[in-house]
Amino acid sequence: MTTYTALTTMMGKPAADAVSEAMENMEPAPTGVGVFEVEDDSGLWEVGGYFEGAPDEVALALLAATFGAKPFVVSEVPETDWVAHVKRELPPVEAGRFFVYGTHDADALPDGRVGLLIDAAMAFGTGHHGTTLGCLKAYDRLLGEDMAFGDVADIGCGTAVLAMAAAKTGSAQVIASDIDQVAVDVAEANLSANDMSGAVTCVAAAGFDEPRLTNAAPFDLIFANILKGPLIMLAPDMAKHVKSGGIVILSGLLNEQADEIIAVYAQNGFNLLHHDMIVDWSTLTLRQET
Repeated sequence: MTTYTALTTMMGKPAADAVSEAMENMEPAPTGVGVFEVEDDSGLWEVGGYFEGAPDEVALALLAATFGAKPFVVSEVPETDWVAHVKRELPPVEAGRFFVYGTHDADALPDGRVGLLIDAAMAFGTGHHGTTLGCLKAYDRLLGEDMAFGDVADIGCGTAVLAMAAAKTGSAQVIASDIDQVAVDVAEANLSANDMSGAVTCVAAAGFDEPRLTNAAPFDLIFANILKGPLIMLAPDMAKHVKSGGIVILSGLLNEQADEIIAVYAQNGFNLLHHDMIVDWSTLTLRQET
């Protein structure tokens, strides 16, 4: 059966939640509905539904008019061989000494590089996105400056590619956390695939709210590749959980959001070392100076 998507946008989360609930009660009902904030500080939210078979476009038009949403855009989803797609669209990623690759490129690992095997999965962080790539490049630069990091935390770890990079380059204690248990499970699977089981402790946690994280602090280095909002909320905890003189590498933010993050972290005792931009995305390297 052909699959269809129906997408709309509107202002504010309450309206988006109302549209989502109404979509779930449609006939024919969608197989799934998602609500997402558009990460550009516009206040817009997107609601999308997936349908097995063509949705009722008259009902969608009435729904949009009722809640003041943009008209739904209905699209047919082409059938895709996703395994072949991944092999074609996800080539290896090089970030200094690091070489991130999938199993389909296992023979491509160059001599002398730090290989990180990451297959596309249900968690963020294959290395192709500007934020993950930016974090790897920022970390590689620090290593190139002869800096060493014994205790490392990867907050919002996704695939745990950053945690594995730290463990593979000499960090004695690495803890990777994610609020999503699915991401934690994927992280554990990636460690196993890289013959690194036990090299990184993976935990489900919101921020630093987990005993194994708090007991292991303070850290020499903290990665946090998440989003602007959580980065701002975590700034005081970052200051509490990193050593004096320690480093944080932050990403998951758009270029235009970087100045606000820099200012918030300055208020919490961090000085900016580097601001790197890859297309629309920024990575910040900061040092705790208090």
